[in-house]
Amino acid sequence: MKICTVLFVLIFCSISAQRVLPFDTLRIKEVRDLFVDDYGSVYLYKNKDFSFTKYDSLGKQLGKMMFTVPFRVQGVQNPLSIALFSENAQEMKFVDQNLNEIQKIDFKQKFTFIKHAYAEDLQQIWLLDESAKRLLQYNFRNDTTINSYTFDASFDDLIDLLVYENKVYILTKTQFKIYTLKFEKLFEAPVENGKRLRRENEFILVMTTNSVLKYFPEKDLTKIFGDPEAQIVEKNSLTYFEIKGNKLYLYNLDKIKDANVQQAIESPKNDTEKTVDEIIKENSEQPDLLKLLDEIQDLGF
Repeated sequence: MKICTVLFVLIFCSISAQRVLPFDTLRIKEVRDLFVDDYGSVYLYKNKDFSFTKYDSLGKQLGKMMFTVPFRVQGVQNPLSIALFSENAQEMKFVDQNLNEIQKIDFKQKFTFIKHAYAEDLQQIWLLDESAKRLLQYNFRNDTTINSYTFDASFDDLIDLLVYENKVYILTKTQFKIYTLKFEKLFEAPVENGKRLRRENEFILVMTTNSVLKYFPEKDLTKIFGDPEAQIVEKNSLTYFEIKGNKLYLYNLDKIKDANVQQAIESPKNDTEKTVDEIIKENSEQPDLLKLLDEIQDLGF
């Protein structure tokens, strides 16, 4: 009897831990970029109205920003200080966890034309000056240019740039490249539909339209998640996400095999019950649960 009680509790907890979150079609429609922080908050950027909106895991709006020009969100790994750069406005903004602006840096007064900006931390920004063809390490706290490096490469197809441990990571729609600060090429690999770069601890990730690639230093660029039908993919330190159709999906990090295991965070539509049934079936077949029951029996219950 005790085993049955424990079994019921375990199945209930397993099912209830995988919720269907209410992100309806209107919220997902026309989303250009998706971000999810490690607290489960979801951020949607729409290029149609230049809006950046934050929701909790239940779909409740927590904050919203409206811009008059396009902005590029660097990432939400630190939700207390999110960096956004606008090439059109020639400025970078930092916003807090409620998407309230806490600082704005205007590049027009000091530099000619900044093609790209990457905030390394809360003091330094790497700036790609298109007119001067230089990569600048800029301390915005004391308004000082620390270093300046010649950047002798094409700016036309540049999508994203990241600097880490004296290496410059460059992403275009078709290529991923790594240079030294002297712009000696260290690595190059083809990519399809590249969107942005992201650093996760000591690793560099490449986000494309429908896949996540991971660079293993001095080895290769490897796909760690992918779904050819996805419109947008995202990853936090816990799991993977994708937008496909009118749904926002959550994927189990431990069971990813090229987007096979779907645990839905989806729009409330007619197939919601089916999705929940699939979740129940999936969890009832998990070997970890059977293993745990065996351990309970060994304890004499």
